[in-house]
Amino acid sequence: MKYELLPLKYGYGALEPVIDEETMLIHHTKHHQGYITKLNDVLEKHAEEANRPLEDLLENLDSLSWSEADKTALRNNGGGHLNHSLFWKIMNPAAAKDENLVKEIESVFGPLEEFRKKFGEEAGARFGSGWAWLARSEKGELKIYSLPNQDSPYLKGHTPVLGLDVWEHAYYLKYQNRRPEYIENWWKTVKLID
Repeated sequence: MKYELLPLKYGYGALEPVIDEETMLIHHTKHHQGYITKLNDVLEKHAEEANRPLEDLLENLDSLSWSEADKTALRNNGGGHLNHSLFWKIMNPAAAKDENLVKEIESVFGPLEEFRKKFGEEAGARFGSGWAWLARSEKGELKIYSLPNQDSPYLKGHTPVLGLDVWEHAYYLKYQNRRPEYIENWWKTVKLID
């Protein structure tokens, strides 16, 4: 399967003033496209498994009979593609609030403000580049954690629900070194729980 960069369902400036148009344009067309290009390159070398769902390949990464270099390329670029695909969806300005998700979050973490605080702490504590996640475990339980680089919850057998990109390319043009401000403002783009 050859992956392609899908267009956003909103304009690059639609998340202003939280995320500026130039950052969105570069992030989507350069960074995300770069992950897709490198993902397709590694999958071309493994045509026998290239039609398996990407989530399945990541969940079973250790069992693949690929070279370590190719497994690393799949981990980084497959994760980068899946992570960003979700990121664009959850920031959709036209998304509808998911009342069931809100109720579930509140039953596990308490009021939404408490959940946002815990999630933000996890995002802020990520040293270097990575992601903060709200993910569903293999048992269906909601968990908050962060992972380095482009590691995906699928590597743990978990399904991502919300993901916040804390790589500098996601915020540096507007926020420079003010990651906490970016994390706080990011919630204004997440319509699923507001």
